[in-house]
Amino acid sequence: MIAKIAVVYYSATGNVHRLAEAVAEGAEKTGAEVRLRRVAELAPDSAIDSNPDWRAHVEATGHVDLATHDDLIWADGYAFGSPTRYGNIAAQLKQFIDTTGQLWQAGLTTGKTATAFTSAFNAHGGNESTMLALYNVLYHWGSIIVPPGYLDATVYAAGGNPYGTSHPSSRGEPTEETLAAARFQGQRLATVTAALLTGRRD
Repeated sequence: MIAKIAVVYYSATGNVHRLAEAVAEGAEKTGAEVRLRRVAELAPDSAIDSNPDWRAHVEATGHVDLATHDDLIWADGYAFGSPTRYGNIAAQLKQFIDTTGQLWQAGLTTGKTATAFTSAFNAHGGNESTMLALYNVLYHWGSIIVPPGYLDATVYAAGGNPYGTSHPSSRGEPTEETLAAARFQGQRLATVTAALLTGRRD
């Protein structure tokens, strides 16, 4: 059965955006139907303009549709991405998540698969705690967490994070090794989602 996957992310300077694209690519390779969606930017222009990379990314990704509740209802599985903010998820993604109370109360997020990915400036700058914070939300949603674990060599090559793909942005843009791990994560999410859907139908 074909899975429907929503890849929902926030990215300031583009690293998480590139990971999101790779996660989407991995899911699509399984035959899944994928929606790549960004959440709205909340920062004022003065903050964005203080970082040329931030401004450039905002202008370069205006074509990516904004995430809506309809995307969450449509999807069978979710991949959420956020840069690290003091070991937690960015306010932009959190604001979107905080608007989903009615979906949760209606049971529209229950039983759907989910995974997370992130980027911090340093290798130990909060990558794991950011994904764990995202997973806390998904426990409340009743989602089925699908981490990459250590199930593929790409995970080791990208630094060995079993919680989800992570990228230390101090080293520049995501490497091909990191993008390969993100593709595996998207593939695994879609594969597990399709298997669960098949079991439910049988």
